[in-house]
Amino acid sequence: MKRMYDSEKHRRSIRLKEYDYSRPGAYFVTVCTHNREYLFGNVVNDEMTLSEYGKIIENVWYNLTGHYQNIKLDKFIVMPNHIHGIIILIDVDIVGAGLKPAPTDLTKYYPLSEVIRAFKTFSSRHVNELRITPGIPVWQRNYHEHVIRNEKELNRIREYIINNPLQWQFDRENPDRIVVAGKNVGAENLQPLHDEYIRFEEIIYGKK
Repeated sequence: MKRMYDSEKHRRSIRLKEYDYSRPGAYFVTVCTHNREYLFGNVVNDEMTLSEYGKIIENVWYNLTGHYQNIKLDKFIVMPNHIHGIIILIDVDIVGAGLKPAPTDLTKYYPLSEVIRAFKTFSSRHVNELRITPGIPVWQRNYHEHVIRNEKELNRIREYIINNPLQWQFDRENPDRIVVAGKNVGAENLQPLHDEYIRFEEIIYGKK
């Protein structure tokens, strides 16, 4: 069953002042569906089960490296109404590429914004072809990016992505999420897990 929020609220983008988002580095990216609609499947028994649309999203993501030479893809997951992924922008050695010239579109250096734009465009097109809804928005207009500063943070974000289905009950994109209060029944068991998860989300996204 598809689930929707009543209105679309764009996630606040935490951008570093004067930071060049086209330069090499690792970025944690989150993109939500239009109106937070459930399109890509459901979390069942703490595991994500992809719908046909979700499988399209996954395929388009992993095919990005075939279009952009200056990126590497790290951990990634499709959730019911959003995706999380790590994109690493790398230097492209065009001069030393060899005797056989590479395709022009691959030898250019593209910023993060262009890679995400392409991902959203390609995936929207394929989803709308399948559901026969040309021109209907699949994604929200904005997206969230977070600059990954060091290896410790990289590993923590990798863990967050891998465990996202396990934490779906607390996820801020889940309209039925559990908000633990100290006096709730069973809160003594959920409180530490809930607090740790929310604390990490606030570090990455800011307070909601």
